[in-house]
Amino acid sequence: MLPLTKDIVFFDLEATGLNIVQDRIVQVGFVKIFADGSPSEELEMKINPTIPVSAEAEAIHGLSNEALAEEPTFKDVAQRLYDFIGDADLGGYNSNRYDVPLLQEEFHRAGIYLDTSQRRLIDAQQIFYRMEPRTLSAALKFYTGKKMENAHDALADVRATVSIFEGQLRMYADADYETDDGKSTKPFTNMDAVAAFCQDDRFLDATRRLKKGPDGAPQFNFGKYAGRPVAEVFAENPNYLKWILSKDFSTEVKALVKAIDEQRRKGKE
Repeated sequence: MLPLTKDIVFFDLEATGLNIVQDRIVQVGFVKIFADGSPSEELEMKINPTIPVSAEAEAIHGLSNEALAEEPTFKDVAQRLYDFIGDADLGGYNSNRYDVPLLQEEFHRAGIYLDTSQRRLIDAQQIFYRMEPRTLSAALKFYTGKKMENAHDALADVRATVSIFEGQLRMYADADYETDDGKSTKPFTNMDAVAAFCQDDRFLDATRRLKKGPDGAPQFNFGKYAGRPVAEVFAENPNYLKWILSKDFSTEVKALVKAIDEQRRKGKE
């Protein structure tokens, strides 16, 4: 594994469904790897979501509302989970698009802000899909030779993710990657490079509601203003910002559009 300059927490979440704003977490699995080489720590717990678990989700992870009725709510354990994470980087499998924003939403409802601006976000799925596009169980077998056991159990899945990431680092230690514009990079020289490799620079948020325009300016990626610069739309229709802030958009999207509008207003002064 790359020499760590900062602790990293790999994690996996099971939930009531796939909507990161409306759905709730029913199980968490964390593995914390320490930069100083100390033995890793694990944390797993089941959570009462306080809303119905969808039949589709229950069929995958096997956790029903009845089984979770006596478990603590996320608010009950939020501080413990936040303290476990500390200032560590975050890693997972499909975590940049699902687990990280879902966890942010749950923390937000509990009155805690999980800031990711100073954390590296390592997504083993992004590495895998770009280097060897397959599934989680296939990734584990491909990189480690292991067979997937207890799929869709949060702690089992996150343990598999750690093994996959370690296998990726071994396999691609000296690998070159050619970008769409023909540039060659070595994505696995350090954790900064790995985190950059996991990012999809086309989009500004995990739900892909905002994207970068050809000139780098933020654009809407949905609705009647799709493809239009955000600042330009707010200049024409300030009520559109109010509409976004009142609807079920993610905390990340709301923070981004508010910042864009504040910058637009400053530019007019």
